[in-house]
Amino acid sequence: MTEARRTQRLGAYAVAYRTDADGADLLLVTRISPVGYPAGYWTLAGGGVDHGESPHDAVRRELHEETGLTALSAQLVDVHDVHVVERGRNDGYEDYHGVHLLFRTVVDDSVEPHVVEVGGSTDVACWVRVDEIGTTYQPILPMLQHVLDHRERFR
Repeated sequence: MTEARRTQRLGAYAVAYRTDADGADLLLVTRISPVGYPAGYWTLAGGGVDHGESPHDAVRRELHEETGLTALSAQLVDVHDVHVVERGRNDGYEDYHGVHLLFRTVVDDSVEPHVVEVGGSTDVACWVRVDEIGTTYQPILPMLQHVLDHRERFR
């Protein structure tokens, strides 16, 4: 068996909620584009922290690139991680460890989300009803399921 390529990635992600006119909870989500991995999965706005970049700056940068929204505030609330050893990008065997910094984020929700970085790893950004995530909006990444399971931390 070929030895797995080891990858560790630090990411910063925005958890932004709002309420619709009917009182339903909405969560800001994004979908991974065909050039991203794993394509078609729903997740949170965010991504990799660049070398030397503050995670607080990274979450604001990623939020804007993926949704066109500006963070009015962003507070680190939780950390999630995932460790998998399986086939990954380009069908190569990978030992992947993703560490996800989760920021409770307030945005100007009068602005409609739209992907700014065209051709990047995100192809859709939108507010969705929380009760539709995992059903209408699926598949979802484990990080998004973690946020749904611990919603009270992010409100």
